[in-house]
Amino acid sequence: MLQNRVNPLGDIIKTPERGKWLGNRGVIHNEDKKIVRPYKVKAWIICELAFRGRHREVMMPNRWTELFFFDEATAFSAGHRPCFQCRYKAHINFKEMWLKGNPAFGFDMKTPVADIDAIIHHERITAVKSKQTYVANLTAFPDGTFVILNNEAHLVKAGKLYKWSPAGYDKPIDFHAIEKIEVLTPRSIVNTFSAGYTPQMG
Repeated sequence: MLQNRVNPLGDIIKTPERGKWLGNRGVIHNEDKKIVRPYKVKAWIICELAFRGRHREVMMPNRWTELFFFDEATAFSAGHRPCFQCRYKAHINFKEMWLKGNPAFGFDMKTPVADIDAIIHHERITAVKSKQTYVANLTAFPDGTFVILNNEAHLVKAGKLYKWSPAGYDKPIDFHAIEKIEVLTPRSIVNTFSAGYTPQMG
């Protein structure tokens, strides 16, 4: 079993469960197909599992490391964004909604996506390469956001919280009594969801 599945904290874990999306952080494995670093590039992307009939052997030497996500919301929580090549429409929609949700940066559609990647990179990981989080009012979050409750990652959806696992989500719980909570999804991506981008969930 390979260590190639990503959880909402951005950790790369081992699990027999398969994912619905493919991801890329550059070459982060060695010749023994073992993860040796959390990332190599700042452009962390979300790709289709299948694209134009292409086939890859997982973790080939000196080729980018194939990572997998249960759903798109999980990938976004980890700090990834849609690929320009295999998910062009989603990429454009994400960029438009990111710009709409984050006007303070002064970017426009001509701004290189690398500039957005740099913002997301700062939001998703600390200087010591641990998960960057922040505390905010839970009632303000759009669907698709991940938060921490009782030391577990939970998805916000339709006014409920759903505890994440590699196999999916547990039964929903109410969060009306919760005010401040730790947020996993990078702040600018949460703003993107609020602006109109709806991630695939479940």
